[in-house]
Amino acid sequence: MFQKFSGQKPGDNTPLPSLPPTPGPGPAPTDAAPNFTSAVAQPAPVAAPRPAAAPTRNVLSTDVEVKGTLKFTNDLIVDGRIEGEITSDGNLTVGENARIKSEIRTSCVIVHGKVHGNITATNRVDLKAGAEVVGDIKTKILSMEPGAILIGKATVGTPTTAPASAPAAKPAEAPKA
Repeated sequence: MFQKFSGQKPGDNTPLPSLPPTPGPGPAPTDAAPNFTSAVAQPAPVAAPRPAAAPTRNVLSTDVEVKGTLKFTNDLIVDGRIEGEITSDGNLTVGENARIKSEIRTSCVIVHGKVHGNITATNRVDLKAGAEVVGDIKTKILSMEPGAILIGKATVGTPTTAPASAPAAKPAEAPKA
């Protein structure tokens, strides 16, 4: 793709090898080989615009301890301790060293560590092999790897119709005298 060649020595009139034409905007290529012996500098190519930056990931490492309400946007990776409430429209990743005693309400939760509290995720909850959750989970999608522990109730998915109510019990008849 690229060829390496060094510059010419003063007085050396040997032509330099030509490079194949590069695709891109500009005039159509011609059969004539470009003249690299010219001292005129070529303009630098214009860089293509960069795509929008990926959402930022916030990290709370093992030496961080939070008590209270934690709110964040985008993504949060926790490997420390949290006690209180976690609320976000973003994604929460609970690291292997994390110890969380909290009610969690986010879009997506991935658990590698320990969570004591209820998890409500609008999208999904993934319990990885070393995960331990003591509490109820409510989400659209739940996945559990072998070795994950869930002690609690899981409500998965959203029903397409409302559940029918149970039939009313018949009133007890009064004994005849």
